[in-house]
Amino acid sequence: MNITVILLSLCQALLTTGNVLLISVNALIGQQLSPSPELITLPIAMQFVGLMCATIPASLVMAKIGRKNGFYLGNSIGIAGALCCIFALQQGQFLLFCGGTFLLGIGIGFGTLYRFAAVEACADEHKSRAISFVMAGGVIAAVLGPNLAISSRSWLDDSVFTGAFIGLLLLYVTALILLSFVRMTDVVVSPQHRRTSRPIVEIMLQPVFIVAVTIGMVSYAVMNLIMTVTPVAMARCGFDFSTAAWVIEWHVLGMFLPSFITPRLISRFGLLSVMLLGALLMLFCILLNLHGVSQWHFWAALFLLGIGWNFMFISATQLVTSSYQTAEKSKSQAANEFLVFGTVTISAFSSGWLESTLGWQMLNTLMIPVLVWAVLVIVVFRKAVVRHLAEAK
Repeated sequence: MNITVILLSLCQALLTTGNVLLISVNALIGQQLSPSPELITLPIAMQFVGLMCATIPASLVMAKIGRKNGFYLGNSIGIAGALCCIFALQQGQFLLFCGGTFLLGIGIGFGTLYRFAAVEACADEHKSRAISFVMAGGVIAAVLGPNLAISSRSWLDDSVFTGAFIGLLLLYVTALILLSFVRMTDVVVSPQHRRTSRPIVEIMLQPVFIVAVTIGMVSYAVMNLIMTVTPVAMARCGFDFSTAAWVIEWHVLGMFLPSFITPRLISRFGLLSVMLLGALLMLFCILLNLHGVSQWHFWAALFLLGIGWNFMFISATQLVTSSYQTAEKSKSQAANEFLVFGTVTISAFSSGWLESTLGWQMLNTLMIPVLVWAVLVIVVFRKAVVRHLAEAK
């Protein structure tokens, strides 16, 4: 694997470490600062609003200024967000803290394009390996993120996790330094190719795009919703913060550790089969959550949830890259990211309300038809997608 992909993987690892850190503390900060239980997950929701708002501009901005400069910009916005959160926590300002997480979301929105940058930095036959290698950076995050969340509580004498955001600030600064060593050659699209570019609606109506986006939306939204409220559900069941952080650590390991074998599974069984396997694992996660609320249930369910997400999201990412030509890259990636993370934003907004009003078990039950819908989309468009992939070779 070339040095560019390795550096992008490390940057992704730092970004994901920050995300895991936010997952571990944001809902708990919401419990301390929010004026009502329904607003506990508002900081997380605002993070995903920022992410959603950045998805289209990030792709279009990178088309103008290049990938590397775009990642510089995203990390700089993330640094501003971390500083805003630190100040808000010191002042006990809930709405200002939500504004800080909004800026963090914008920075994360730029960072979601690391996986596409990795694809562009290697040969076509190494696409799935490059995506997986970048995503595998999350293994570092799985260990570093929760432990940073726990250890940072002792950095400052407060009870609102200010130290966690100092740690987040250091992560973004480190990513900026690593980016300075990245060498990326941006593809220049000729005016002739731009003129022959298809309308975005035509691209989005392809069966291959429909399947890729649907799987991306469902996998990320279901994973995010269950993952976000798990620390809150565990707290309601009497578990302490360290136990919840340990469960999140194993969840993130489940999200990224399979990345070392996912390319082989895709090569052996095909993209669609790996997607279906991921959906099945997510359904098992829900069944475990419905079965009980012991530490073992939370741990096993979130670990399976992470693996299921990995299989579905990596397959969806590789599939969507086959739906467009080079001249169509920016607008196609923008549409994909907007739809995926727009859905994730809705799940983030609804997670706190669903958990507080309907309860943990009903929240999980509602995810079953969503996963069934994703499976049906794969089944309906299977022949068209297989034909498209065969023609693309």
